[in-house]
Amino acid sequence: MAGQHVEFSASGSATQGYLAKPESGSGPAVIVIQEWWGLVDHIKAVADRFAGEGFFALAPDLYHGEAATRPDDAGRLMMALQIERAIHDLRGAVSYLKAQDGVSSSKVGAVGFCMGGQLALAAGCDNPDVGACVDFYGVHPNVTLDFSGLQAPVLGLFAEKDEFVNADAVAKLENDIRSADKSADFHTYPNVDHAFFNETRTEVYNEEAANDAWQKTLEFFRQNLV
Repeated sequence: MAGQHVEFSASGSATQGYLAKPESGSGPAVIVIQEWWGLVDHIKAVADRFAGEGFFALAPDLYHGEAATRPDDAGRLMMALQIERAIHDLRGAVSYLKAQDGVSSSKVGAVGFCMGGQLALAAGCDNPDVGACVDFYGVHPNVTLDFSGLQAPVLGLFAEKDEFVNADAVAKLENDIRSADKSADFHTYPNVDHAFFNETRTEVYNEEAANDAWQKTLEFFRQNLV
């Protein structure tokens, strides 16, 4: 069941997004946060996959209509992202999902990839309505995380050969979360690269790791979004 483009309010301004709903019309809700490429077909497909598993899934367009196909352009868009506005957009996305008829969870999950992984954590630190966070190899140099406000458990999924989020960065992030007395469950997949979950990136996609990470993500959300 394909999703649809929607508009929702975020701090008084309109934001676009892609909403996929479960065929049953009832289920928990998650926000799906883009990589540095933007709200591209891969992210929409992830939202559709969540809907196929019984979730409401909303992917907000944090670039507000822009997207990239080349790394240089993606890097420019990522660095130009207004972090405060992005947090407002994510807050609006959570509120929009909670207001949907059929959403069964009292809180909303947040899952993000690359840049979006870091923003999923930021959404959890900012918003008590976020009930579970999944970080796929998250990185954004301008996102500062204050875990004192985090009420959601965190699932972290990382790659051993990641040049953007190396082992030291992963260890620091896990330690920072645990030092704030928050729940963290981290997994690093051996011999895979950053973006191993993105099947459109054939040079780095790893089917075995991607499938395992997907099952861990589904189980994590089903356990924590009630």
